[in-house]
Amino acid sequence: MNRRNIFSLFATTALGLALLPGSTVAQQKSLKEQVTGIWTLVSSDSIAPDGSKRSLFGANPKGILIFDVSGRYVQVLTRSDVPKFKSNNRLGGTPEENTAVVRGTVAHFGTWLVDEASMILTLRTEGNMFPNLAGTDSARSIAVAGDELRLSNPAGTGGKVEVVMKRAM
Repeated sequence: MNRRNIFSLFATTALGLALLPGSTVAQQKSLKEQVTGIWTLVSSDSIAPDGSKRSLFGANPKGILIFDVSGRYVQVLTRSDVPKFKSNNRLGGTPEENTAVVRGTVAHFGTWLVDEASMILTLRTEGNMFPNLAGTDSARSIAVAGDELRLSNPAGTGGKVEVVMKRAM
């Protein structure tokens, strides 16, 4: 074999090996591995039984959802137009300011797990801005496509809630 043939064989083999593991690994990622990471809010909509949609956090929602590898999560979602407190002190808000914050913000944390077969994410809430949900489990159907995460909660307030997140990291 001459040098040219050896080099061609080496280059072809190297290219094949470089391409093969990347595509194989991507196909083998579990749902948990796909979900783990930091996500930012794109939209959160309530869908009524008649099909009408209502944005739960306004036209420009803000939010973060973090799933760590150990099974812990934190989620904070908020309207971008929640008014600032005139007193500049969170303990000194007026009843109207406090109402705007409660209606325009969702925050909770706890543990999470996924059922790979049914594509269901279960959140076990330890603490919640809405105290009635602390200590409860909630299930959501889940879909991951590239850098997009879709969560659907059929038991949402006023109808099904659909949340779309974009991978931040």
